[in-house]
Amino acid sequence: MTADAVGGVWRYTIDLGRALAARGVRTTVAVMGPFPSPSQRREGEAAGLAILDRSFRLEWMENPWDDVRRAGGWLLALERALLPDVVHLNGYAHAALEWRAPVVVVAHSCVRSWWRAVKGEEAPARFKEYREAIAAGLLAARVVIAPTAAMLRALEEEYGPALRARVIPNGCMVAGGHAEPFWGAKEEVVLSAGRAWDEGKNIAALCAVAGQLSWPVCVAGEARAPEAPSCELPGVRRLGHLPAPELASWYRRAAIYALPARYEPFGLSVLEAARAGCALVLGDIPSLRENWSDAATFVDPNDGPALGAALEDLISNPVRREALARRAWARSLRFTIDRTADEYLKTYEDLLG
Repeated sequence: MTADAVGGVWRYTIDLGRALAARGVRTTVAVMGPFPSPSQRREGEAAGLAILDRSFRLEWMENPWDDVRRAGGWLLALERALLPDVVHLNGYAHAALEWRAPVVVVAHSCVRSWWRAVKGEEAPARFKEYREAIAAGLLAARVVIAPTAAMLRALEEEYGPALRARVIPNGCMVAGGHAEPFWGAKEEVVLSAGRAWDEGKNIAALCAVAGQLSWPVCVAGEARAPEAPSCELPGVRRLGHLPAPELASWYRRAAIYALPARYEPFGLSVLEAARAGCALVLGDIPSLRENWSDAATFVDPNDGPALGAALEDLISNPVRREALARRAWARSLRFTIDRTADEYLKTYEDLLG
């Protein structure tokens, strides 16, 4: 299985790998891009995963193609050495390599669909090589998996219909299983989490209204993109990158979780927040509607006053806030890591015949 340590793909890899291990599947994770942190390495080892890494640029980074080709050689050498039954790629371009094992491609994100959602226009011509590489990978994959029907539609709009595709929602693993959150432990905090430098997360909109709110706003996650300066986060408390246990603690503490996203193929942080009992204020985009309709307050990502009003409405109305949080928690129980792992295992078994 390939992975990167930059964002949600890491959380997905750890939780899915741990659940697959409980089902007798041994997984070697080939990490590319920035190296995993010491805490991430410990997390992988605790999940029973073999972690290998190289600092090759990822296909969505600037000028990645020499590194993508070198990474392809490394991955094929790993396949020859490990003889896996299935190659699970959390990326696209490498699916077009000459693999021996059947290849699963998982569509966590895509530069072209990101550009359309965030910039409101088709990606510029400089992404021509990216488009060709991703299209070739999608065509070569034995099956393409997307975490939402919305993400699958976005891929098809950019690259044409996938020959073999299915939707498998992500799941999360949380201590306590299906036990209800301790609602009385919630604090007067608005939390957001994710790559603050990613315009798709739209955390800048939250920063813009934070000073108008009655409660403090806390933002967890990296403020600096790989090979780029740190972004500004005015008006909020910056928590930085937090190890998974610390972030889980913040989810349990915060009464409201806000993510006014313009682009979010699934929203694993939203799921983790809902499972911890947060009321949700989300960007009104198809993928988040698909998962959280009737269990969240939705706002136009480009409407700052509406975002501020929605947050202040929940801040000032504890009865409505808890009711919304309870609906989000109940909805989150659909997205278990066991269900996700079972569907992936069934996909692997179908490929093996």
